[in-house]
Amino acid sequence: MTLVAGVDSSTQSCKVVVRDLETGTVVRTGRASHPEGTEVDPAAWWDALQAAIADAGGLSDVSAISIGGQQHGMVVLDASGEVIRPALLWNDTRSAQAALDLIAEVGAAEFAQRTGSVPVASFTITKLRWLADAEPENAAKVAAVALPHDWLTWRLRGFGPSNPVLTELTTDRSDASGTCYFNPVTNEYDLDLLARALRRVENSGVSSDVILPRVLGPGDTAGTLDGLPEFSTTIVGVGAGDNAGAALGLGAADGDVVVSIGTSGTVFAVTDTPSRDATGTVAGFADASGAYLPLVATLNAARVLDAIARLLGVSHDELGALALAAEPGSGGAVLHPYFEGERTPNLPNATATLSGLTLASTSRENLARAAIEGMLCGLADGLDAVLAQGVVAKRLLLIGGAAQNPAVSSIAAQVFDVPVVVPEPAEYVAFGAAVQAAWSLSGSRPTWAVEQTASPAPDYRPVIREQYAR
Repeated sequence: MTLVAGVDSSTQSCKVVVRDLETGTVVRTGRASHPEGTEVDPAAWWDALQAAIADAGGLSDVSAISIGGQQHGMVVLDASGEVIRPALLWNDTRSAQAALDLIAEVGAAEFAQRTGSVPVASFTITKLRWLADAEPENAAKVAAVALPHDWLTWRLRGFGPSNPVLTELTTDRSDASGTCYFNPVTNEYDLDLLARALRRVENSGVSSDVILPRVLGPGDTAGTLDGLPEFSTTIVGVGAGDNAGAALGLGAADGDVVVSIGTSGTVFAVTDTPSRDATGTVAGFADASGAYLPLVATLNAARVLDAIARLLGVSHDELGALALAAEPGSGGAVLHPYFEGERTPNLPNATATLSGLTLASTSRENLARAAIEGMLCGLADGLDAVLAQGVVAKRLLLIGGAAQNPAVSSIAAQVFDVPVVVPEPAEYVAFGAAVQAAWSLSGSRPTWAVEQTASPAPDYRPVIREQYAR
């Protein structure tokens, strides 16, 4: 049996999944936690990766490994390969003003044309501008900029402060496209935008003294696992951003739209056509297979259900049962769930609102249902934005822990006017990274089956979204 491994180095934890090359069957898994916070010393990721590999039984019998990682995180290195400061993660919003400044300087339409996206606080380019303005002494030390999966892949291959070959940093186009200084159509970095971010534009032109990871293609090999000498013959794949990794793991194809309900929510599709949304609602990312991945992200997803379940003093299963006891539309009750601001729409200072209550509609059942409907309506708005980019949706794949709640999947069939399918719960980012590892090893992308746990009958109820839009 030939084995390959996929890694998901996410915000919360590191997961390792070992799969059989021929069938995709999961042989064993491992896991380790990451520190909390919106800035993290990357050394914690490296420690967690090693712990998760050990928890998964090691890699002595594994032929290839690849890493899927949280997008956008800013890892800045000096000339000696040392991390200059803790990495700012995607969910660190201190660079919101930097995003506005960059848009004012370059223009939203120009950003969309050159990178497929318009900067928001989560993107790497805004974090670099924040660094240049808030910590100029650190910005002056920057010799290379990497993303979390880039840096971990580099470390796996035996590089770091003891072997600081910065030119050996590698990435893939899916993760590079989340920086907002990479063009996913030409597959080239936009060095002018990078220089503007770091305020290194010189009178004579663009300063190009910052090393960026070399962009590898789908199925390419980054090297071998020399960073863990006991497994040095293991091939290291190219890696991917987390959403692109999930698309690979799901086997998403043209006509599939993925809605992921995690700490945050995402709506994305695999398409052959690049997106350039000058409003900034849709990020025109690349995928990990050579296509494109238009994506909308929301800050408020599963935490909405956490908050309302806590308020009602019930479990998530009990919240679902209450919701299913109410009628579609929650008796007129509407929750706009912007508990901690929102990214889409771009309302960083917004708060949640509950409206439409009457004496008759104020019940535990309606409140539970309004929470699920509100969460899903926010994601449905994201789907509309993706469809406006020319994407055709034939099937909606609903993933994330909350998707396994029967109330969520049933109500999703009423909120989305697209057939809903719920794949079995799995670590799809790690699954996708394992697909990459197999691709690097065998030279072809595997087609492993994905099982389904639910496929609710279409039951579109326009009243739910009509109320939400008022």
